[in-house]
Amino acid sequence: MSDTYHTLASPAEASLTEKRSRFLSFAIPVTTAGEARDAVKRFSKEYFDARHVCWAYMLGADRLDFLSNDNGEPSGTAGKPILGQINSLNLTDLLIVVVRYFGGIKLGTPGLIAAYRKAARLAIEAGEIIECHKKETISFIFPYLAMNDVMKVVKNPEVAVLSQQFDNSCAMTLSIRSDSAASLAARLAAISGVSLL
Repeated sequence: MSDTYHTLASPAEASLTEKRSRFLSFAIPVTTAGEARDAVKRFSKEYFDARHVCWAYMLGADRLDFLSNDNGEPSGTAGKPILGQINSLNLTDLLIVVVRYFGGIKLGTPGLIAAYRKAARLAIEAGEIIECHKKETISFIFPYLAMNDVMKVVKNPEVAVLSQQFDNSCAMTLSIRSDSAASLAARLAAISGVSLL
């Protein structure tokens, strides 16, 4: 499985009017369910006068953590179409909130599904889709004498040093793309005195 996934670079928003109902849509990059819930609470407070605040999110590079909510709309007419747009573009780590101000004309089930789907799509299209990479961390200790050999392996544009401590006994924590983690760990383990944690 690839360690690559797609999300939005930053929050984006759009609006849509359908038979006098106003739909305000917001696409927000998130990384945890807690973050998504907090954002939904903020929108619910901010748009307390709206008839519905519907939402859906998808999390994780494997895209297995997701949830949607119709917030009082007929079942399956809001949350699912919003989630469907996240899915159709293979996005993740994304929350989409669609706020509806009722315009006095009922849209019916097909109309609601179409409106929520379009509102979600417009918010995504207003943002910039970026490619991200799943990361893994590697922690290890090594004697000061092994410093030169360790630094040769670590000096790589794909490797980010998260923490380092240099003394008689040294320690480092690195971050690297998941696809490259095993080969980096093997190269480090081959250096005399290096112990992976």
